[in-house]
Amino acid sequence: MTQQSRSQHVLELARELLDDIELGRAEGERLILKASRLARWVGSDETRAWLKLEMSGYNSSDPISLKYMTLTGRWTNYEEKKGWWGPLAQQEALIAAQKAKLASMRTPDIGGEWANLGILNTHKAMSETASMIQKISGIRSRVLALLHGFVSEIYYAKEFDSLSESIFERYQRDVDARIVQHCGDVLSKIPAVMDRLASGEPEAISQALSTCRRIIETFADSIYPPSDETVEIGGNVLKLDASKHQNRINAFVSERCDSQSRKQRIRQNLGNLFDRVSSGVHKDVSPDEARALFLNTYLFLGEILHLEKAAES
Repeated sequence: MTQQSRSQHVLELARELLDDIELGRAEGERLILKASRLARWVGSDETRAWLKLEMSGYNSSDPISLKYMTLTGRWTNYEEKKGWWGPLAQQEALIAAQKAKLASMRTPDIGGEWANLGILNTHKAMSETASMIQKISGIRSRVLALLHGFVSEIYYAKEFDSLSESIFERYQRDVDARIVQHCGDVLSKIPAVMDRLASGEPEAISQALSTCRRIIETFADSIYPPSDETVEIGGNVLKLDASKHQNRINAFVSERCDSQSRKQRIRQNLGNLFDRVSSGVHKDVSPDEARALFLNTYLFLGEILHLEKAAES
């Protein structure tokens, strides 16, 4: 199973489980079994251990068991370690039995000197039964609340991941199309960068960052070819010859962007990015930073190419 199909499976299972819990369309044992399947994919060791207890019953020798005895409200006497040790299915069966018992109870139709005693005993039995139903129903409610919290956390995390992936994938397709249209040579260099970054070796990282610098230079040559002319930006006269890649990118931006703050941000980002990918042997660049610099390079190209779209609209 691919990573994408696995994530989709987890998302669908979590969504189904949430519906089961919130709509009350499944008994506890079925919920626990389904949640156990979800926990095998993404759950913590503690969550998996707790769900196992809800299937097979609690015990007094396991710290996790004692912890969840408290969290699910199972104790009848904590000091003496007395409580409802059975699994969720047993508690649900007990609720059903006590409800049937309560439904069958009737005030006795008797008279004489024993009438009051009989009525009192019946009312006491009914009260005790109702109290037991309330207590065990509370256990069930706490179990379902814990279950709902576990599933919700997974569902919303996966939903966010899926949304983020789809947003980036759409943006990536758009940027790739624009790179192909304006500077196809840049796109051909990207696989080499990714392969070198994947190795994590210092020399490979150095080569990857050097390629990032060449990508920026090739990009500048494509969108704003070198010339002997100059341009004035912010009171500064900038040369546009073959060695002035940053100047030419900034000139391209200046012609297509009206926002001074955005032009300044792009200029600063370009300067910092170009300096970092050009800094010597790059021995001080970690694999994580190198990947971030590559991603920053790609996103930077995308933002610049979208400026033309804004000017045309």
